[in-house]
Amino acid sequence: MQAATMRLNQNTMLLGKKVVLVPYTSEHVPSRYHEWMKSEELQRLTASEPLTLEQEYAMQRSWREDADKCTFIVLDAEKWQAQPGATEESCMVGDVNLFLTDLEDPTLGEIEVMIAEPSCRGKGLGTEAVLAMLSYGMTTLGLTKFEAKIGQENEPSIRMFQKLHFEQVAASSVFQEVTLRLTVSESEHQWLLEQTSHVEEKPYRDGSAEPC
Repeated sequence: MQAATMRLNQNTMLLGKKVVLVPYTSEHVPSRYHEWMKSEELQRLTASEPLTLEQEYAMQRSWREDADKCTFIVLDAEKWQAQPGATEESCMVGDVNLFLTDLEDPTLGEIEVMIAEPSCRGKGLGTEAVLAMLSYGMTTLGLTKFEAKIGQENEPSIRMFQKLHFEQVAASSVFQEVTLRLTVSESEHQWLLEQTSHVEEKPYRDGSAEPC
């Protein structure tokens, strides 16, 4: 049942003002995503190891099929909507993920976001992507608590999550990271709905969705 829940987003597209979130498909692998993950800076910020193209394909399949992951690719909405017929590949700027890895608490999700394109950072795309994912996790997946684990040196990301009402609950000198948490109270629930009232959920079919 959980596997079916986590694959719900394979037919879901979320349209915001700054970003469009689409499911992570094999079409996204050989282009921007594989090139992004060659960056030493991104490897450091995401605690990732460089992968071969074949390993990236395997990773994409696991992220699509595993019961404990929910992933959207982040597109630049302005670019995507301004160019009729633009490919998702040409508009990709990053990804946003939810992990349901606490078997004792199915209402807790770990969230992470990566804006990989340097020119797209600091413009609010990451903020809107996280807000849309939080709302999706809350309303569709039934999550009521969210955690973000962020490298201590990644101050912009820490500040962004703090602006979204996350509070630091732990710090690890071993892993050089901090853990921030958001518990969705009634007031936080209402705040999230208000912050994402403009986000539209539309059907998506493996890259065939067209800009509107």
